[in-house]
Amino acid sequence: MRGPLRRYSNTTALSSIGRSHDPPPVIRIENGTFYRDHPLNSVIPDPSNPPLFPKLNFRLPSFSQEPQHWSIIGPSLSGKTTLLEILRGQHLCIPHHARSFPYLSSDEIERKDRRLRVPGHAIQYVGFGGTSAGSTIGSNIKGAYLSARYESRREETDFSLLDYLKGHTQLNPAEDEPGSTGDERHIATVVKDLKLEGLLSLPVGNLSNGQTRRARIARALLGKPEVLLLDEPFMGLDPPTVSTLSPLLHRLAVANAPRLILSLRIQDPMPSWITHLIYLSSDAKITCQGHRSELTDELEKRIQFIGVDSGGSKDLQFQSYNDDGSSGQAKTKRKAPRRQPKNHRGEVLVEMEGAKVQYGDQVVLGGWEDSVDGDIKEGLYWSVRRGDRWGVFGPNGSGKTTLLSLICSDHPQTYALPIRIFGRSRLPQPGQPGISIFDLQARIGHSSPEVHNFFPRQLSVRRTLESAWADTFLGKPALTRERDQVVNACLRWFEADLNPTLAHDSKRNSEGADGTEQHPGGRKWEPQQVLATQLQAEVFLSGFLAWADSLRFGEIPFSAQRVALFLRAIIKKPDLIILDEAFSGMDDRLRDKCMLFLAHGEARTLNDPSTDQAREPGRKMGSVKLLDEKRARIKGLDKQQALICVSHVKEEVPGVVREWLSLPEPSVGQLPRFGRFKVPLSSDRRQWDEIWSP
Repeated sequence: MRGPLRRYSNTTALSSIGRSHDPPPVIRIENGTFYRDHPLNSVIPDPSNPPLFPKLNFRLPSFSQEPQHWSIIGPSLSGKTTLLEILRGQHLCIPHHARSFPYLSSDEIERKDRRLRVPGHAIQYVGFGGTSAGSTIGSNIKGAYLSARYESRREETDFSLLDYLKGHTQLNPAEDEPGSTGDERHIATVVKDLKLEGLLSLPVGNLSNGQTRRARIARALLGKPEVLLLDEPFMGLDPPTVSTLSPLLHRLAVANAPRLILSLRIQDPMPSWITHLIYLSSDAKITCQGHRSELTDELEKRIQFIGVDSGGSKDLQFQSYNDDGSSGQAKTKRKAPRRQPKNHRGEVLVEMEGAKVQYGDQVVLGGWEDSVDGDIKEGLYWSVRRGDRWGVFGPNGSGKTTLLSLICSDHPQTYALPIRIFGRSRLPQPGQPGISIFDLQARIGHSSPEVHNFFPRQLSVRRTLESAWADTFLGKPALTRERDQVVNACLRWFEADLNPTLAHDSKRNSEGADGTEQHPGGRKWEPQQVLATQLQAEVFLSGFLAWADSLRFGEIPFSAQRVALFLRAIIKKPDLIILDEAFSGMDDRLRDKCMLFLAHGEARTLNDPSTDQAREPGRKMGSVKLLDEKRARIKGLDKQQALICVSHVKEEVPGVVREWLSLPEPSVGQLPRFGRFKVPLSSDRRQWDEIWSP
């Protein structure tokens, strides 16, 4: 029987304080309050410099009889990354002696490696948000522009993965810098555990998103830190990789080589070896903590209402991965067809007839042969028509992002391959000119980690959305009054999610339930009763969006950046929308809000989760109809648009997706598989298992 839930208080430590003869802890925080900047007055709060986790208590033992493997769980903007930064020694601690690292000052650390006496060396942080320290591989080797990762030419700065792992990313490295035999053995072990053997000679910029994440973890492990802080390590990884990564992390945690602290989203799989949890609420406060056996029921109650019913019930699971990597889910035995079923509905927007991408002898997409119209042909045969809703799946490195780069014409081989986009090839054909990159960009909306990585941080939030109508990120957008209204409508709808200075209030909507305009503070008003013309009403409302002109893209949180890029992809109603892991980094509520906006625009909104009724155990968040879709300025997907979505997480696949394509691992000779969802993916777990079954 589980014990009573222990809630966090100012006098309760997050782990029991050991006896006097116990080894000194690695991290010890006792009643510490943290600030980003030195507070001018610790009594009178400063809204621009609020206290972080007031009166925090935490103790991470160096060695203990009972294992303590911690995980920090919370939604977006809950402060998971900030708490990890505090544990590493960042941010100002008051009083200063409240935070210490006793074990790092011990004789044992002195004998092991003097550099580990510094918390910045002994406690390593690996994040994947793209904005935090340790979150990127390095700006000097990510590539100068979006298409650089697909080019075959190697520059001097195209450092290989092996160079990156060894730290040889300088233009003039010392000749006597190679590691010792012991270092080489350690590298070989880590590379094998993280399945990076076949990638060592590749430039780091050519790695896929999942491969890049594994490379970052490997780089941190090679530093042999005492503590490794992993910020959302499973985000963007395919299920097979998660299944192998979790046991690896468990072995490291058991051996204290290094000690691990994970931060996870609520929807992430929870490794079964995690023993202690810290739950953060959306207002960046620790609401409950303790041993996992005491907290799981409470956490399940907290997350049951998160999710949206978009055409089928959602199965919310507090999913755990066992030591062997299995999730405990039964696998389906159904077989999917090996080629795309014929479909003659709608105009063909994308047509591939034998697409195969390779660099020398290395094939990254289309490395298979199949019978097509009675002949054996190689490469991918696939078409996308108006009204299609595709999901593209496959393990990391299977060529999903490469496939999308062919459609967006970011890949140089698009010119040479048998690919027609919007009925035309990139090169001129007899009697028909080729399609230009500007024509493509005008008809495609694209959000991906690559776009996020290269998007200019200096643009304002408004300018980010307006760039959808520009030829380049920094080009001048072709705006009209109608387009300005659409941008304003998006900013009002997602104001609480894009503006970090605005207190979250889930009751605020840009439209009232009866269709009347609503003041940003929540007060309804009739424009025709207050202002003489619709133009005056629009000018009045736009005055409350001044934050979008002053707030820069690089200043908003990672999840808000993903929202902005999602809106940028759909705002101009393009013929083809491509969402490549567009919802990763968002919590459940924000992700479902975006998916509902994708499907219905302003016509529907989420239920308010703050009401007592919505917090009842077992009750899930649904959607509420606000407007007739004919009256909404921003509408959802229509029959003239096509959608291509890429994701490794079932919950991040929009409910509107119906067709799916599963790509095999490259150079294994397997064929791609095609299928169709009979019901929304969230309604039937077996459909997801079918995609990933061999």
